[in-house]
This record gives sequence, C-alpha cells and structure tokens, in this order.
Amino acid sequence: MVRIQIQLYGTVQGVGFRYHTRNEASKLGLVGSVKNRADGAVEIVAEGEEHLISQLLDWARKGPTAAQVEHIEVAYDIPTDEFGTFSIER
Repeated sequence: MVRIQIQLYGTVQGVGFRYHTRNEASKLGLVGSVKNRADGAVEIVAEGEEHLISQLLDWARKGPTAAQVEHIEVAYDIPTDEFGTFSIER
C-alpha cells in the first residue's frame, strides 16, 4: 500500500475534474479524496496498491476531456488508513 498526493495546475477547476477523479479512483478501488484549492489547483490524495496508484496518476496527468493539465506535483508517503472511500471535499 502507498499514499500519493497530487497537485494539478492548469485548467483543472470548472471542468468536472473532481467528479471524474472520484469515479476513476473508485473504479480502481482506491480510497482518498479530491478537492479544489483556493489557488486554482486540484489536490488528490489517494491510498491503495502501488500499481493502481500508478494508473490513477497516469489518468490525472491528462484528466477529463475539458481539462488542460499544465503542471503536476507528486509526493509519496506512508498510508494513514484515514479514508474509507474516495470522496470529493468541498
């Protein structure tokens, strides 16, 4: 199990990024959350098997059709087991 924190910059708010991320992560069986940040970025925190986290990261680099990801920051950490599902934070 691994934990990843992904910061995505570009046209990532107002394009359904959070909803598509929740759907993608849930399909992969990951837990965590996604939220819009005040600086215009989207933040994803996910926990799960490393190969599934890699699939989410690959998807996030492009995002949904209307998104334009210009920059991405990634950090790995030890899972905290704080999540029961994958949710959208408001």
